[in-house]
Amino acid sequence: MSQRVVAWGRELREIHRRLRDALGVARAAVEDGASGPVAARDLQLYCVGFCAALTGHHRAEDATLFDVVLAARPDLAPVVADLKRDHSMLDHLLGELERAALSGEDRDVLLRHLDGIDAVMETHFRYEEKKLVTVLDDAERPASDRQALLGPFA
Repeated sequence: MSQRVVAWGRELREIHRRLRDALGVARAAVEDGASGPVAARDLQLYCVGFCAALTGHHRAEDATLFDVVLAARPDLAPVVADLKRDHSMLDHLLGELERAALSGEDRDVLLRHLDGIDAVMETHFRYEEKKLVTVLDDAERPASDRQALLGPFA
């Protein structure tokens, strides 16, 4: 028998806060660094952590968390489909950012990529929190499921 030992909605908001912070660090690395190869190199360093964390978070949601949501609320299937579509878009944007960083694009190009990721990520997080926090806070899952449900930042 499982006890609800974690308020999953609150955990989701905390993960989103950490991911926002990680994007801010990546942006600062580009804004504070030199342009060209130095900015690209700095971004590569910070993007490894940010990109892996965001991708890991979304893969965990796709593989596990959304099943919990749909088991509790099958009527949220269209919401889950929208969120998965956002995940796919963010994967594409992260890939474009990585390609730009690896090819040594200048500071302005890298910042435009970060702006695009930030805009989609923020809209996605707000929508996800609005639609899922209450459902997740009511879900009963053991704390040991934290990373399986929410990814590497959990």
